[in-house]
Parts: sequence; structure tokens; C-alpha cells
Amino acid sequence: MKRCEWCGSDPLYMAYHDEEWGLPVHDDRLLFEMLILQGAQAGLSWLTILKKRANYRKAFHAFDCARVAAYSQGDIQRLLADSGIVRNRLKIESAIENARCVLAIREEFGTLDAFLWRYVDGIPLQNGWKSMAELPTRTAESQAMSKDLKRRGFSFVGPTICYAYMQAVGMVNDHTTDCFRYKELGKRNLN
Repeated sequence: MKRCEWCGSDPLYMAYHDEEWGLPVHDDRLLFEMLILQGAQAGLSWLTILKKRANYRKAFHAFDCARVAAYSQGDIQRLLADSGIVRNRLKIESAIENARCVLAIREEFGTLDAFLWRYVDGIPLQNGWKSMAELPTRTAESQAMSKDLKRRGFSFVGPTICYAYMQAVGMVNDHTTDCFRYKELGKRNLN
């Protein structure tokens, strides 16, 4: 079975590639989780974050957005002491502020899903990259998303992070054309 070369041979990475990466996500809790995890990944490898994902879910109350938005200084101290997550004050504070921003988006748009998916008109973009070298690190869509999120008070949402996020939550199919998931997701997205 041919996979995108980025996932290598680590079983956790392969499972993430095979079962999750590029699959369209419309669940607000998972969209929020992935937004926080993509921000936490800045400067680190995605595999590092995947290995800490269960700890993040526990530390951030299963990414219950309203609960995270209500975190206090005591919660920040608790998270800074948690060796199961990336203990970076800016990233932790960003996660809390981003949760508050998500609540504001929900008031305006109804759901985070409705807000985010408008950057691709509700339909995953189907790319046709033959190799990983062809994949962009940012696009016009990710730049627009980044600019809008920053304007709304989000942080750790630069255009490169936004593009990685779009790939992860299936707003774009960036599996290479020789990967078995490319056709699977392309067919799924046409239905």
C-alpha cells in the first residue's frame, strides 16, 4: 500500500495518515482541537504533537471550547506544570484566547465549521500533487483564513499553520496522487 512519504514508518504517524489526515471534519470540537494542536506544533514536529495528543485531550478537558475559554491563571499554572503537553506559556495562553475567539465566531456564524469551511466554499479542494516537493506551504485560502483569524484575535494562526490545518481537517486533499488515500478522499468528497 503506497502512502504519502511524509508519514514514514512510525505506526502512530501511519495511522494518522491512513485514518485522519485529509478526512473532512465538520465537528466543532475536533476542529477546535486541531486548531490548538496545529498551533502547539509550531517549531516542532507533528509526530511530537501526535504522541502528546491524548495528554492534550486530558489537560484541555477534551477540547471543550467553553470550558477552555473559562480557564483562569490557576489553569495556566496547571498546564505549565503538565509534562504531557508542550509547556510553552505563549502557546497555552493562545489556546485559551483562541477558545474565547471561537465562542465569538459561534455567536456570529452558528458554528466554527460554518466559519472555516467558507474559505473553500464548503467543498474540499482537490489537488493533484505527484510528490511532496510540489506541495505549497501556504495558499491564497490559508492566507485569507490567517488574516481573518488574526483580525478576530487568534494567535498561532499564520498562513503556514492555517494551510497545515486545512490539510489536516480535509479542507484540501493534499495526499500525493500515488497515495491510496488520494483517490479514496477524492471520491468521498465528490459525494
